[in-house]
Amino acid sequence: MKLLLDECIDRRFAAELAWHEVKTVPQMGWATKKNGELLKLAESEFDIFLTVDRNLAFQQNLSNFNIAVLILHTTSNRLADLKPLVPRILSIIPALIKGRAETISS
Repeated sequence: MKLLLDECIDRRFAAELAWHEVKTVPQMGWATKKNGELLKLAESEFDIFLTVDRNLAFQQNLSNFNIAVLILHTTSNRLADLKPLVPRILSIIPALIKGRAETISS
């Protein structure tokens, strides 16, 4: 699976998901893009968009995009707070559906 990490997620988190091809929004040169435009760009190259932005699912009609969104709900976006979610992320990835958002919490 090809995963895109939102710019609000520590780039070092990509190493925790090494079983997949992972890029960050800044690596793709999309750091200045707003959510709708970002999802439009991402859907052509990625399967899943990971973010900590809890409002994304309310701000965008995700059914218009051919990408699954995984919202990580933690106390902060620090690497130490995200790492405990890795086993749950890896287990849920195969079940994610494009055009929909799922949330996992710590």
